[in-house]
Amino acid sequence: MAHIDVTDATFESEVLKNDGIVLVDFWASWCMPCQMLSPTISELADDMRDKVKVCKMNVDENREVSTKYGIMSIPAVFIFKDGEVVEQIIGLRQKEDYVKAIESHLG
Repeated sequence: MAHIDVTDATFESEVLKNDGIVLVDFWASWCMPCQMLSPTISELADDMRDKVKVCKMNVDENREVSTKYGIMSIPAVFIFKDGEVVEQIIGLRQKEDYVKAIESHLG
């Protein structure tokens, strides 16, 4: 299972009302670091599908949620646990950084 594309309309049901860990990658098509991060996000969705739900949100097409969470720099990866933001990783990082962040909120 790959990632799920979320929108302003589906964010609440897919992310906020989800019990457990949800990773949301806030991105835009013109953002080169976002494009570089995309394969890593896909790998995380595959590798950790039993532990975390992986979502992507295009900030240009979904301004309401992006504004609510103060997304100023992208890529911005937010980790939600039971509907609350528990971690924010701004900018392009190594895959291991995302794995560690997710695992620190499991259990």
